[in-house]
Amino acid sequence: MGKDYYKILGISKGASDDEIKKGYRKMALKYHPDKNKSPGAEEKFKEIAEAYDVLSDKNKKEVYDKYGEEGLKNGPPPGSGFQGSAPGGGNFHYEFQGNPRDTFRMFFGGDDPFASFFSGGGGPGFGGPGPSRMFHFGGPHGPEEMDVDDDPYSHFGGPMGGGGRPQRKRQDSAVIRELPVALEDIYKGATKKLKITRKMLNNDGRTTRTEDKILTIDIKPGWKSGTKITFPKEGDQTPNNIPADVIFVIKDKPHSVFTRESSDIRYKAKISLKDALCGTTLQVPTIDGRKIPLRLREVVKPHSVKRIQGEGLPIPKQPGKRGDLIIEFDVVFPNQISSTAKEILADCLPAS
Repeated sequence: MGKDYYKILGISKGASDDEIKKGYRKMALKYHPDKNKSPGAEEKFKEIAEAYDVLSDKNKKEVYDKYGEEGLKNGPPPGSGFQGSAPGGGNFHYEFQGNPRDTFRMFFGGDDPFASFFSGGGGPGFGGPGPSRMFHFGGPHGPEEMDVDDDPYSHFGGPMGGGGRPQRKRQDSAVIRELPVALEDIYKGATKKLKITRKMLNNDGRTTRTEDKILTIDIKPGWKSGTKITFPKEGDQTPNNIPADVIFVIKDKPHSVFTRESSDIRYKAKISLKDALCGTTLQVPTIDGRKIPLRLREVVKPHSVKRIQGEGLPIPKQPGKRGDLIIEFDVVFPNQISSTAKEILADCLPAS
């Protein structure tokens, strides 16, 4: 069996670019021979650099994912139909020829990245989890709280290393959290107040304090699930980082009556078999609390639908226009009927 580059970086197959970078960061720091004196650390460190060299390169990764290490180093098997080529032209015949220390230096920046990470006895937080931030969602029933974990490998040591060189600051990975929003707020718009707790640098530029801040989000009518609101550099401050962006992603709260379909809303109406066959008038609820009478004259089949135009959610790019209210019919059949009713129905209903 060939090398499992994903396992070497401690990630799963199909990992994103960010996850590949985080995997390299974690494993390279753990097995760097300058800090890890265990037998085999040097070889492990080289394997980690090789794994990152392959998985961070689109062409190499494509060949590896399809044909494994054998296909990567000796070329895809004959008849595979693979059309890709090596970065310099020709077929793939890969061999890692880089210097793992150069890979480490290029990834972290600076001529001597360890000077910053391990000053003064190793620096706080090496190999350990980062701090947790708490988000408070303000509302009429009091705040809701959500834990937000920062990138656990973005906080190392002080701004100056043992050799006196300043570390090149890198921005922490964005802190992304969902913001559940009720359909009524999507319909008419709303303002959300969110309290975040974060670390802030003191005036000395070295020590930190905990501070609360209120962020305001104006929910626009019709915003779709997945809409992102970014607050630049509102994450933790430390002496050697650029604070992370804080990003909230709109998510529809489950509704007791409606489900959302883009700018349309769907309402499931339960009606009896009698009403489905003989007709009735339904009082259909709307998102703003009104009721619309809907006369049913023809036979209603199970799961058939009707639309009431303009009674859905606002369409963001078309001011003044709204989606539709879709009524889906759920016909409730009786559990049993009398023999007399069966005879009547048999006489009245068509055979097919």
